[in-house]
Amino acid sequence: MTHDHRTAAGRFARPIAVAMAISLVVLVIEVVAGLASNSIALLADAGHMFADVSGLALSLLAIRLATRARTDARTFGLYRLEIVAATANALLLLGLAAFVLYEGIRRLAEPPVVDSSVVAVVATIGIAANLVSLWLLRSGRHASLTVKGAYLEVVGDLLGSVAVLASALITTATGWLQADAVASLVVGVLIAPRAVALLRDSLDVLLEATPKGVDMAAVRRHILEAPGVTDVHDLHAWTITSGMNVVSAHVVLAPDARPGDVLDHLGLCLSGDFDVNHSTFQLETPEHVAWEARASQPKH
Repeated sequence: MTHDHRTAAGRFARPIAVAMAISLVVLVIEVVAGLASNSIALLADAGHMFADVSGLALSLLAIRLATRARTDARTFGLYRLEIVAATANALLLLGLAAFVLYEGIRRLAEPPVVDSSVVAVVATIGIAANLVSLWLLRSGRHASLTVKGAYLEVVGDLLGSVAVLASALITTATGWLQADAVASLVVGVLIAPRAVALLRDSLDVLLEATPKGVDMAAVRRHILEAPGVTDVHDLHAWTITSGMNVVSAHVVLAPDARPGDVLDHLGLCLSGDFDVNHSTFQLETPEHVAWEARASQPKH
């Protein structure tokens, strides 16, 4: 059986690159406008955008490296770099959230004068840019942690830009200067939960947790129901990278079992019912199971 070892993120490299270019342009605009208008909300959103650009750049680098040929030293190639990039991105976002929250609280007590008209115009540009990026990334967010991370970042950016626009409108209408600091706190609160979620998902992959959506009890039941199979042990499932779930197991055969038919049945079953595209089975006889039990006994 041939296996398609392209990463899920690799199929969406072009949309990620376009979204990164859009974010980079908005980042420059927000930094310049934030300094000119003295808006911490706009600078916070620019910081968030910087995290997005950095994360997207890491993702593209990981996707590029993941296409390199496998070697005897790295039999799965560099697929895991995609997940490492997602983990680094999550940590970057958590650090950014802490800074934005600190600065927002500080400015609540001493709010500076803000040019709300400039803030409103730039926030509107940010909203339009984020909507375009969301459209580009929408189809890949369920296929890859990297694309999911990029999508979630843009969602946070969109909500942050909306908050910044609202603060500018409130300041213009009422003269309440603290609105800018409140908007920066909203941006910080938006960043933290999704950063934690992305970190949790990426760490699950790095720690080789059972893939989401793979019910191990159901996998075991399907294996045992295969014709010619009497038992299964040492059953494991994990994820190499987004879209690449792996299962391995020791399968005990009946005396009259046909090993080739058993392998064909198990491979089709797991790929069709459990989205497992790489499975490895060690076929055993009952006598070999007994030998394994003796071999695992501690030597005296």
